[in-house]
Amino acid sequence: MKRGQELLRLADTVVLPGFEGKSPPDWVRRRLSEGLTGVVLFSRNIATPSQVADLTAALRAENPQVLVGIDEESGEVTRLEAAAGSTRPGSFALGVVDDVALTEELAADLGRDLALTGVNLNFAPSADVNSNPDNPVIGLRSFGADPDLVSRHTAAWIRGLQSAGVAACAKHFPGHGDTSVDSHHSVPLVTATAEELREVALRPFRAAIAEGVRTVMTAHLLVSALDPGVPATLSGKVLHDLLRVELGFEGVIITDGIEMTAVSGPYGIGGASALAIAGGADAICIGGQNSDEQTAIDVRDAIVDAVIEGRLPEERLADAARRVCELALWAASAPRRQDPAPSRPGDVSIGLEAARRALRITRRSASASLPLAAPPHVLELAPEMNLAIEKDTPWGVGEPLGKLLPGTTVTRLDASGATGSAVEGVLAAATDRPLVAVVRDAHRHPWQMDALQHLLAARSDAVVVEMGLPGRSDLGAVHIATHGSSKVCGQAAAEVLAGDA
Repeated sequence: MKRGQELLRLADTVVLPGFEGKSPPDWVRRRLSEGLTGVVLFSRNIATPSQVADLTAALRAENPQVLVGIDEESGEVTRLEAAAGSTRPGSFALGVVDDVALTEELAADLGRDLALTGVNLNFAPSADVNSNPDNPVIGLRSFGADPDLVSRHTAAWIRGLQSAGVAACAKHFPGHGDTSVDSHHSVPLVTATAEELREVALRPFRAAIAEGVRTVMTAHLLVSALDPGVPATLSGKVLHDLLRVELGFEGVIITDGIEMTAVSGPYGIGGASALAIAGGADAICIGGQNSDEQTAIDVRDAIVDAVIEGRLPEERLADAARRVCELALWAASAPRRQDPAPSRPGDVSIGLEAARRALRITRRSASASLPLAAPPHVLELAPEMNLAIEKDTPWGVGEPLGKLLPGTTVTRLDASGATGSAVEGVLAAATDRPLVAVVRDAHRHPWQMDALQHLLAARSDAVVVEMGLPGRSDLGAVHIATHGSSKVCGQAAAEVLAGDA
């Protein structure tokens, strides 16, 4: 009986569940008082900073050392600002600016905001080297395609965030940048050799470990050079032999969302969780899609069953629980930065400064002029985003431009709506006025390129604003690359268009 209770306690320690609602449900409160060590917040749990602070205070009333995790990368992947849009650009924009002091300061600023809400574990930054421009899930979440650049900005982000007393998390180990498949839906395959991995994908993780990153998040992908049999999240060769032994990481290894199809499809949520702990993971992140108490219980029980049946050594589970408890202790006692955010010229936020500095403008016509001479018509082409990005998070140029140039009108089209007749309607709406076309990863979406080419054939004077990866800069009389699609990136582009920069 005592061993069974101890195994349940250990298993509860390594499960980080999500939940529904803007306040903790009874089952979360009860489980925290009984030994649950942490939870994960999603945008469904968030309304305002003060509400999140109240939520986390309620969690700490049950467990003063509770870990409260969140996926707040800034930019495209935001939970705190999902409803209004991020006031900070994402990592790719920071990589374009390539000012490590700015990256560190922005991460510290984010850390202050997280700490004020009671969040003490942030699943960021992405340490992935985005070496495949067609990557459907990383892209703007990466600092770039150069491993040296990604390494120095990964270290700077970690330094800034953890200075605020919030644990950082380098992800997605051993690197999700050289993939063309989204692991939310299936298993990506990384075909790089072991030598290539060490020269490219692993370098930012080495930098993160050297900087003292508290956690590393696994990737649900197959790395043929390391372990062709199982995804990295479940692989002892990847998590123990490589991350623990070769790279010397002593912090907490956290899985990416365990219900993602790449691992839960073949093994089930509970089975994948037990395999992950056996392979070397210390904490199971769950709740993005399955946020009920029964799922958390099923995962806990699957881990306990694996110990009882001899598939998971009890000492491995105990080691995982110890590491999670040590992280919780650090997070509860870590010193918080007391200094206020540095003042900036004109009282401009650090996020807006970074977004402005990330803009790149190409004038392709001698007659091209900025600012715009009149309120324009804006066409925004909206692709379907991956599951890491909230589909309703505001983005674009039309809304902020309308505030600067009243009379601006906007048409937004998705893949199904961007027909030839729809583009003709946009051209008609833009008669005798400037035309701005806003795209997002146009190089990855043929339908965007088709619509854009249709538009430009009739209006060679149109301005093109690319808010994704800038695959091409030879489109439009003026091409503006924002290197990000967060709200603040749209604001920076609107300022240029309106002459308010």
